[in-house]
Amino acid sequence: MHGHRARKRFGQNFLADPHYVRRIVEAVDPRPGERIVEIGPGLAALTDALVERAGDVTAIEIDRDLAARLRERFSPDVLALHEADALDFDYAALGDDLRVVGNLPYNISSPLLFRLADHAARLRDVHVMLQKEVVARMVARPGTADYGRLSVMLQVVFRIDRLFLVPAGAFRPVPKVESAVARLVPLARDAPAIADRPLFARVVAAAFAQRRKTLRNALASLCAPETMIAAGIDPGSRGEALAVADFVRLANTVKATADAAPAR
Repeated sequence: MHGHRARKRFGQNFLADPHYVRRIVEAVDPRPGERIVEIGPGLAALTDALVERAGDVTAIEIDRDLAARLRERFSPDVLALHEADALDFDYAALGDDLRVVGNLPYNISSPLLFRLADHAARLRDVHVMLQKEVVARMVARPGTADYGRLSVMLQVVFRIDRLFLVPAGAFRPVPKVESAVARLVPLARDAPAIADRPLFARVVAAAFAQRRKTLRNALASLCAPETMIAAGIDPGSRGEALAVADFVRLANTVKATADAAPAR
């Protein structure tokens, strides 16, 4: 651990196995001139390999002690370091065609993925290491136990592939869970057209808030059963039965119905 004590509040578990460092870097395949952005470089296991392949890297590190160590170790010419919270960071300031890489802290993985989804238009791809169960939810299909809000909100923006598992023993300190590496590629022009993204997010969140509820009850505050039927959705079904395209069609129908309603 090179004298650094992992901080639980930052969810720090550092990748320490060179074999998995190589596998991740090979999956990313960084090239000189590409805009590589590493979230949470930590003790620089990945950073070293990324810099070697790409020539220079931009990194976002919240831990000021680790940031200081990184500044001592890397020249600003090869590591543009931002001491910041990745959840609040302005990714737009880095430009376009970003290639994001990171061993994401388990305690903020979902909100950070949502944050990256908000910036999908600026991304070429994302390679992240996460808790295995989170990746299972990211790639889950309708009708499965893992399928939920995270699945829909990411799959409407990205094509997602689980690449490989990483055992707990590859980290220091050793976590109580296994990890997996996932690749997310923005759908770009293939992404479905969503009329109102905040409304879409509310529909998806409500549909999965209480999984045992039918959509008739779960979405009662957002739309009438007649609106669901107009969208081709059975009000007696549950959120887990709807594909991503179904949610898009439903939310767009809710939006159109609201726009067509006479003003009060």
